[in-house]
Amino acid sequence: MVRGFFVTGTDTGVGKTVVSAALLLRLREHTAVRYWKPIQTGIEQDDDTNEVRVLARAAEREIRPDGIRLERPVSPHLAARLAGIRIDLDALSLPASSNDSAAWIVEGAGGVLVPINERELMVDLMRRIGLPVVIAARSTLGTINHTLLTISAVRTAGLRVAGVVMVGPPSADNREAIEHYGRTPVVGELPVIEPLTPEALSAWVTRSLDQAGHLAEALR
Repeated sequence: MVRGFFVTGTDTGVGKTVVSAALLLRLREHTAVRYWKPIQTGIEQDDDTNEVRVLARAAEREIRPDGIRLERPVSPHLAARLAGIRIDLDALSLPASSNDSAAWIVEGAGGVLVPINERELMVDLMRRIGLPVVIAARSTLGTINHTLLTISAVRTAGLRVAGVVMVGPPSADNREAIEHYGRTPVVGELPVIEPLTPEALSAWVTRSLDQAGHLAEALR
C-alpha cells in the first residue's frame, strides 16, 4: 500500500510547494520519501518540482519528474485547451506498491475544485490517488471560510484530512477556529521566510512542523 500525503491549497499561490518541501524534510526523519507534481501549469515561470528539489535538498531518487507540464499560468483545463491537449487522469497514477515503503508527497495544482478537463476536478485526481490530505492555507483574513470549505470538499470526496499548515503571520484566533470547526489539527504555522533558503526552511521544520506527531502517526 502506498503511503504519504496529497498537498492541496485553499488558493493558488498559497504555499503548497514550500509546504511540500517542508513535509519531505520532516518525513525523511522517519522513512524514505518521494515527491511528485502530476500537473504543473505556467512551467516557464514556475518549476515547482525543481523548487522542492532545491529546498528539500532532494536526491534524484526522491523526485518523480514526469507529469503534465503546460506553458500557460492558468487553470489546468484551460492551459491544456490552449496547448491543444486534454488531460487524461488515467495517465496519472502512483505505483500500486512501493518496494522501499517510501512516503509520497503529491502536490496538486491550485485548489480542490480546480477543473482538470471538461468534467473532472482536482479532487477527482485526489480521490484516484487516495492519500490523506494536507491543506496549505493562508493565515490571514478570510482563511477560516476558505479552509473550512476545502476541508468539507475533501471529506465529501471520502478522503481524510491529515492536517492544515497555515502560511503567513501567526494568528491564534484563526488557528483555533480552523481546528475547532474543521475538526482537524493545524500541524504547522509557516511564516514568510526571507530569504527562503534550504537552511532556513529546515530550521523551521525542526522547530515547528508537526511537533505533536499527527502526520508521523498517519503514516503508520
